Amino acid sequence: MMVLSQEKINQVLKTALNKGGQFAELFFERKVSNQLSMESSKVETVKTGYNLGVGIRVINGDQVSYAYTDDLALEALLETAKVAGAASKYHDNVVINNLKKSKYDSPHQIQIRPETIEKLKKKEVLETVDQSARGIDERIQQVMVNYVDYTQEVLIANSQGLFVEDERVRTRLMANAVAADGQIIQTGRETPGKHIGFELFEEYPPEEIGKKAAEKAITMLEARPAPSARMPVVVNHGFGGVLFHEACGHGLEADAIQKGSSVYANRIGEKVANEKVTAIDDATIVNEWGAFVIDDEGHPAQETVLIQDGKLTDYMYDFKTAKKEGRESTGNGRRQSYRNPPIPRMTNTFIAPGESTPDEIIGSVDKGLYAKSLSGGQVEPATGDYTFTVAEGYLIENGKITEPVRGATLVGNGPKSLHRITMVGNDLKHAPGMCGKEGQSVPAAVGQPTLLIEEVTVGGTEREGE
Repeated sequence: MMVLSQEKINQVLKTALNKGGQFAELFFERKVSNQLSMESSKVETVKTGYNLGVGIRVINGDQVSYAYTDDLALEALLETAKVAGAASKYHDNVVINNLKKSKYDSPHQIQIRPETIEKLKKKEVLETVDQSARGIDERIQQVMVNYVDYTQEVLIANSQGLFVEDERVRTRLMANAVAADGQIIQTGRETPGKHIGFELFEEYPPEEIGKKAAEKAITMLEARPAPSARMPVVVNHGFGGVLFHEACGHGLEADAIQKGSSVYANRIGEKVANEKVTAIDDATIVNEWGAFVIDDEGHPAQETVLIQDGKLTDYMYDFKTAKKEGRESTGNGRRQSYRNPPIPRMTNTFIAPGESTPDEIIGSVDKGLYAKSLSGGQVEPATGDYTFTVAEGYLIENGKITEPVRGATLVGNGPKSLHRITMVGNDLKHAPGMCGKEGQSVPAAVGQPTLLIEEVTVGGTEREGE
C-alpha cells in the first residue's frame, strides 16, 4: 500500500508532538465501497463510494486531541498535525521512537474479490432474491434487497514506533420481504455478511435468502397474537446474541467501566452470570463479519474472555483506556473512519457453546416462548434494562414447538437475565450487524448457541378471549 512514505509519517508525528504531548498517532484510510439496492423489482440505487484521508491523534494524560484531512500533500498533513497537537501542554519527556514496520499474515483469505465482479452480476443477485421471495406466496407484497461490499486499507503509525497495515474486505446482502393480508402486515428478514468477497453467495445462495425472508413473513402473517406473561424463553442461536451484545456487551467496554456508567464496574472475579455462561469477544475468527488482523490502533486481533463460567474476568480496552490502568490493549480500539478517533468497541462477541442440544432445551420447557429471531430493541446502558422485538416467535407447549405467534416483545434486564440462563446449547452461530456508539458505526458480529432463560416478561398483543 505505502501511500505515505516512512519519512513523511515521521515528519507528521514529530510535528504533532511539537508542543508537547505524550503520544501521537497517524491513521490512514482508503476505502472503496459498492452498494446496489432493489425495491418493487427495480434497481433503485447503484453507488460507489471512495473514502481517503488521514486522522491524527495526540494524547497528553487524559487529554485527547484529534484532527483529520482528506488532503495527503505534506503541507496539509503537517498543518493537520499542528491542529491536533495545539491543545497539548508542554511535556518534558516527549519521545518519538523510530518506526519499525510489522507485518501480520491475514487468515482472512478472499477467494473472489468484489472489485472483479461486474455490477451486472451483482444486480443478478438482487433479481434472484426478489424473484425467489415473490414466488413463495402471492401475499408477498414488497421485496427490498440491498447489496454492499467494501475494501478498506488502513495504515497506522505512532510515536512509539508502531507501523502496520491491514486490508479488510467485507460483503453483505440484506433482504426484506413484506407480506400483507388485509390490515395485517409482517416482514421477514435475512442479512448474511462476512469478512469475505463475492464467495459469500456460495455459502448463502441468493435464492435461499429470498425464500427464507418470504417464508418468515408468511409464517408471521398467519400467526396468532402472542400472549403476555412471565415465562421461560428459548432464544435461538445466531442473531439472538444481539440481546447479550446490547444489554451486557457495551457495559463491558472499558470506557463505560472507567466512567462508572456500567453495572460491571469494579466487579472482576465476581459471579455475574449462571455458571453455564462463558462470554467471549474474538476478532480472530476467520472470515467472520467483525474480524480483522489489527484493530484501528494497530494492535493485533485477539480473543478476550469476558465471562468465564459465570465469573467476570476482563473488559474490552483500547490504547487510551488500557494506558490509564497500566495494562495492554485487548485490541478493541475501533473507529468508523479516518474522521473519527478510536474508542473501545466489540468485534465478534458471543456466548460460548454449552453441552445441551437444542431439542433438549426445548424439551425441558412445559409452557413458554421460542424466540427464533429477534429484531430491533432498546436498552438503557446504565442498567441493562431492555426491550426487544421478537421477529419470529412460536409457543412451546409440553416440550414441543407448536403454533407461531406475532407481536411478542421480551422485556427484562441484561445482568439479571445472565443469571437466569439455565441451559446453553451446543449449536453456536454468529450473525452480522452494524454497532452504533458515540455517533460511530462499525461492523460487529453477535452470536450464541440456543439457550434457555428461565423467566422473562413477554409482552404480547393477545386480547382477552382470543
